[in-house]
Amino acid sequence: MAGEDLVELKFRLADGTDIGPSKYSPATTVASLKEKILAQWPRDKENCPKTIQDVKLINAGKILENNRTLAESRLPVGELPGGVITMHVVLRLPLSDKNNEKQQNDSPKKSSCACTIL
Repeated sequence: MAGEDLVELKFRLADGTDIGPSKYSPATTVASLKEKILAQWPRDKENCPKTIQDVKLINAGKILENNRTLAESRLPVGELPGGVITMHVVLRLPLSDKNNEKQQNDSPKKSSCACTIL
């Protein structure tokens, strides 16, 4: 009976490859799912997340919050008999070089604005 409550999930990466499928309890938190994704992340990929904060899980168009469980995230637990739920994995990697470059480009624009009323 306990096996019926498990949710089968697979995680789709941006390049179309999948991690999983695996079965999880509805009481599993999103943060623990992200930790499992980090552990199973393909090592041959260019961008590799370092922490769970670098990973965003999307299901049905919603970004799932780390502190919520699968059941609280309103996954269709038990509604898809034999079905696998696909979650999309989006990386949010720190882009320190581009941010610094953007700040340098934004600085002159802030001081170059002038208005003339005639």
